[in-house]
Amino acid sequence: MLEELKEVGLKGNMIDMAVGIIIGAAFGLVVKSLVSDIIMPPIGLLVGKVDFSDLFLILKNGTPPGPYPTVEAATKSGAVAIRYGIFINEVISFLLVGFSVFLLVKVINNLKRQEAEQAPPAETKKCPYCLSDIPAKAIRCPQCTAALE
Repeated sequence: MLEELKEVGLKGNMIDMAVGIIIGAAFGLVVKSLVSDIIMPPIGLLVGKVDFSDLFLILKNGTPPGPYPTVEAATKSGAVAIRYGIFINEVISFLLVGFSVFLLVKVINNLKRQEAEQAPPAETKKCPYCLSDIPAKAIRCPQCTAALE
């Protein structure tokens, strides 16, 4: 049983998955920091420091009865509230994270494309007569014996 556990645990797929999860978690923290620390402050400055987190709707008053200035005050009093402002903030954050990830993937794809363009020339070419693959430096096709340019 111990041997089977070692076999499963040391397979490449299991290790690759573990590394992917760890890198994914770290990447998530970086993207969250990008959104909250880099992107949100200028947006907040542009729209007049709008924060939706204190928007809520009271379904049932607590003790003492409302109005409540903040969500925390309503929660402390035992009021039942729909906190739609926090939901709006999370939706905005989700959209910004999605857009940030899109931009990051776009940059990575551009880098990969540039790398592919700088790839060495092909080792083979097609014979124009029989369309078989032949070495790139060949001057005669080994399949059809046609003279090549």
